[in-house]
This record gives sequence, structure tokens and C-alpha cells, in this order.
Amino acid sequence: MPEGATSADLERIQVNLDTEKIRSWHSIVTLIVFVLTNLVVLCPFHIPVYLPRLLVDSFLRSLSALRIIAPRPNRTQDASKSERRTKDTSLVRFNFPLNFITAPLIAVLFLLVILAIGREEVHDGTVGVNHISPLDIMAFFLSLAYIALSIDASGLIRFLAFKVLQKGGSVGRRLYLYLYLFFFGLTAFIGNDPIILSGTPFLAYMTRMSSNITHPRAWIFTQFAVANIASAILVSSNPTNLVLAGAFSIKFIDYTANIIIPVIATVIILFPFLLYFIFADKELIPLSIKMHELPEEARGTEPINPNIPYARGREVGVDQENPYGESTNISSLEEVMNPFIDKFSAVFGTVVMSATLITLLALNAAGGGGKHPVFWITLPAAFIMFCWDIGVGWYNRKHTRGIARKGREDLERARAEQRAVCEEGLAAHVTEKPYISDSSVTSPHLTAPHGDIDSSEDRNLQDRIARQISLQDDRGPATLESTSSDAYEWTRETFPTATIVIAHLPFTLVPFAFCMFVLVQALVTKGWVPVFAHGWDHWVDRTGTVGAIGGMGFLSVVLSNFAGTNIGTAILLSRVIQAWQDIHMLNSVPISARTFWATVYSAALGLNYGAFSASFSASLAGLLWRDILARKNIHVGSLEFARVNVSIISISMVVGCVVLVGQVYVIRGKEAYDA
Repeated sequence: MPEGATSADLERIQVNLDTEKIRSWHSIVTLIVFVLTNLVVLCPFHIPVYLPRLLVDSFLRSLSALRIIAPRPNRTQDASKSERRTKDTSLVRFNFPLNFITAPLIAVLFLLVILAIGREEVHDGTVGVNHISPLDIMAFFLSLAYIALSIDASGLIRFLAFKVLQKGGSVGRRLYLYLYLFFFGLTAFIGNDPIILSGTPFLAYMTRMSSNITHPRAWIFTQFAVANIASAILVSSNPTNLVLAGAFSIKFIDYTANIIIPVIATVIILFPFLLYFIFADKELIPLSIKMHELPEEARGTEPINPNIPYARGREVGVDQENPYGESTNISSLEEVMNPFIDKFSAVFGTVVMSATLITLLALNAAGGGGKHPVFWITLPAAFIMFCWDIGVGWYNRKHTRGIARKGREDLERARAEQRAVCEEGLAAHVTEKPYISDSSVTSPHLTAPHGDIDSSEDRNLQDRIARQISLQDDRGPATLESTSSDAYEWTRETFPTATIVIAHLPFTLVPFAFCMFVLVQALVTKGWVPVFAHGWDHWVDRTGTVGAIGGMGFLSVVLSNFAGTNIGTAILLSRVIQAWQDIHMLNSVPISARTFWATVYSAALGLNYGAFSASFSASLAGLLWRDILARKNIHVGSLEFARVNVSIISISMVVGCVVLVGQVYVIRGKEAYDA
């Protein structure tokens, strides 16, 4: 019997490693559902659902009668005659999304209905088992994310990026290097989500404002890659790191000490490849960057707080109508060259984040993994940061409400002007003045009538604008929907920072992660994870430590793209490695410390680096990055994403794994791994 293992432990291990379970139909269905779920996460789509219009209208009228929603306009008045002739109006189409949120949830519910899983899988997949506690991980990640996003909302990242831009000057390669190091260092400290949220728009604006950067590809792909490389350094920077550290009881300081050398080596060696080979085109990274100048009248203006709703007034409507217009370019240039920063909130947030991370590292190192959940530290820190944001918002409420009110009035007037101009063909009047001959210029009896006509039509236009504004203000009786909308607008105007941070918190990660934990636990209880673990054991027996590093690095990158993002892959691979440990414990054949830790840390490299590989869905950060770029009118296709990243991920993984091989042979021996 292995040292430290009781007969009860061995009996439990023997039951968990029983591979005969895979012959049952429940087990086969579970595997099929898991694979299909991951395919849907990789390629999301919508399912059209048709409901009887009579049923839908009755339901909406009931909600309207209960004052939950506003009364709907008469459909027959809105629909054109041709639309009513060509479309079947007896049915209403709804598009039900199947994506990374709905697909895992439906999969879990389906397995519960057919009794393929039960209380055990749901409990172990949410509360936790074998040192993996999903509840603790989610609480830790969300609370730390609040602090990081609050620092971002203070404008610190945009301000520091602006200073880096100033430091780099007009020398293209020097600026590229400075931004490369800046994004790496900042991500290592606060994680990749805030860098994606602020760094991506900054680069989109910066490259648009340059007259000789033909495409932002080099800058945005580099930022995304280096942010995910840096997220491997601290346990707190990525949920995948939390899963690995929890599964194998790794102290936070030990994790960083073992992963930092391969990461630093990757960053150093990757840069010249990016600069001289992958993005060697001088139109992507010019030798000298020519930036548009900020207009003189805009240089002395107070920076606009982007957290305040309608802060830019009518520029919001103009940007939506013409995203490449002159007004948009000036707004974009102001975002880059005149950034907003709340200095007090930035300093306070930095102090809170630093104190939290130092406390985490110190207590975790002293406590050997900690007797209490780590969110006991991050949750109070997040609450302190939340109270600060609320306090600052309330203190400045008159100022922020005034900005929001003025901006909303400007936007409403701009929209009313557009509607009024379009009404009764007035667009022609606005864009084109009546023709006046040369003789009319010198003839008093001809110029007067034209002036009267213009002033009369201008008065009519102003009257129509006033009428459109009054129509906008007249919203009818209050409903639950309108009251909720007003309450949300009030919070945005009164507490802009707290509201925007909460809105950006990755809450969608919670149902996705819990469902993936449950699905992976179903694979464990149905015998599939032991099958995978036996396959991994045979691979390591044949290839040794070097094969373990290469194999686990390859698996973690590939599965990140096809097994429910890198979070789902982290959960699955952690269970496989734990089952691999159980196989050796049951056979009384210990795993060497060198091979075991080589496997774990190569998985850490692959799970972080895998985010920039073949598909956006390899990580939630990839999906966020794509959506932000699309909002800035930069559209990155799936093929382009894979084509550009294949070189970056190849170089990064080869460098990281080679350095890791050398590291484990230097600091690890052949002695048995002691769990």
C-alpha cells in the first residue's frame, strides 16, 4: 500500500478508475453531449423559433396591461403593404442563441433529464472535489476583476499608454517595443481583461490617427498575444491558473517562481520574430509614424470622462452615422492625445490591488496553500474598492449629472434635427440652396423675397425640431421597463465608475464555468477521464519528461480551441492529471517529481498561450477582443486570426517548452512526487 494512502482511499481510487463504465449507454451519451457542446462553443449559431403571432401579441398585451412594458405601436400601421403581402404574419420568428452560455447549460439539463448525471456530479462540479472548488475560484476571480476594472475605469491604463506613446515618439519600431513591454508589464500585474478592454480601443484609435499605418494588424495581434503570455505569470491573472493551482495545491509564489522563466524567455525571443519576420512590412510598422495633430481648440479642453453617459453629446450620434467622418476622427484623436484620468481613484486602486496581491502571496506562502479560501482576501478588497467608487461618484454627482444632462439634450436635439430634415423632403433644402442668378444679387427687389422664403422655411424647420423633441420627451405612462431604465440611467450618471465596472465584469463566465465543471465531472464518473489518463500514462512511459512537456503543451493549446475555451480545457486536463496520479498510486509506482511538475507547468503555458492560436473561442478574452475591434470598425475574420497567430503560437510554445525542459532538469530530480 502506498505511503499515506488508506484502504478507503484505494477503494475510492479503484472505483473512480473503473473504465468498464464507458460501455453503458449513459456513458456514451455523456461523451457525445460533451463533444457536441464544445463544437457549439467553437461555432455558435442561432436556431429560429416560430410562435403564433396571436399568442405573442396576447402575451405582450398582458405585459402592457400590467404596466410592465410600454404599449406596442399598431403593427399594421408600421408594416408596409408589400411586407404584409410577402411575409407570413401568422407566425413570429425568434432567434434562440446557442453559444458558450446556453449550450453547456442545455447539455447539463439534458443529462439530468435522462439521469446520466445526478446530485453527485452537480455538487462536485459546483461546490468542488479533489482540491478544485469552482465556487471559490469564481468568487476570487470576480472580486479581483472588480479591482482591476476599477483601475481601468479611472483612466490609468489609457493615460499610461498615452505617456508610452509620447515616449516612443514618431519612431515606429521604438514605439512598438515600448507598447510591447508596457502591455506585458501591466498585464502581469492586473490581468489581461483590463488590458483587452482599454488597450484594444487605444490601439484602434492610435492606428486610425496615423496617416502611414495602413492596417492595425501588427499592433492589435501583438497586444493580444503579449497580454495572454503575461497572464501566465500570476495565479490571479487568469482563471486557468486558479484551476491548476487549486487542483494541485500549488502555492502562489511557487507557481510564479516556476513559470516566470519560460514566460520571460518567450517575451524576449518572440519580439524580434514579430518585428523582423511576422510583421516585417513597413506599412504595418513604419520606420517613422506620422500622427494627425489635435486641433488647436481641442488641446486646452478638459478631458472627457468616457464613463459618463452621453458625455460626448451629439458626437455619439454622428459617430454612429458616419464612423469615419471628421467628427469621429477628432473624437478618436482626443481619446488618444487628451486622455481622461481620475488621479485619486487610480492611486487608490493601485494601492488596493498591490496590497491584495502582496497579502495573497504572503499568506499563501506561509499557510502552505491556505486553510481558508483565497476569496476571503479579495472579496473584502473588492468591497473597499466598490465603496470608494460609490463615494467618489456621490461626491461628484452634481458635476457628472450636469455633463450627462447636457450631452443627452445635445444628442436628442441632433436626432430631432435629423428627423425634421427628413420630414417632407426638407433634406434638399438643407443640402442645396435655391439658385440665385447674378442679376438677382444686384437687384434689391429680387433678393428680399428669397430672404423671406429662407427665414420662413428655417422657422418651419425649427418648429419641426421642437415637435420632434417633444415627441421624444412624451413617453406615455410609466412602466416597470421605463422605471428600470430610468433607474439604470440614474446610477450611470450618479455612480459612473461603479456602474461601468459592474457592467464589464465577466458574469457570463460564471454559468459557463459551472456547467463545464459539471460536464467534466460527468466524464469522470462515467469512466472517460480514466481512459484519457491511461492514454496519457502510456505516452509519458514512452517519451519521458521531454515528451510530457511537448505532449501536454500541444494538448492544452489544441483543446483550448476545441474543448470549451481554455477554461474548459484547464478543468478537463486537471482531472486527467489527477486520474494519472491515482493510477500510479494504485499501482504503487510513483511519478517522478521532474515529470509531474513538467506536465503541470507545460499545461499552464499551453492554457495561457492557447488563447492566441486558431479560434477566438479559445478564450473568453478572444471573444471580447473581437467584439471590441468590431465596435471600432476593425473586423478580424476567423481565417485571418488563425493565419496570423499560427506563427506566433508556434514560436511561443517552442521557446516556452524548450526553456521549461532545461528548467525542470536543473531544479527537479528523479525522486518520487509527494502529493
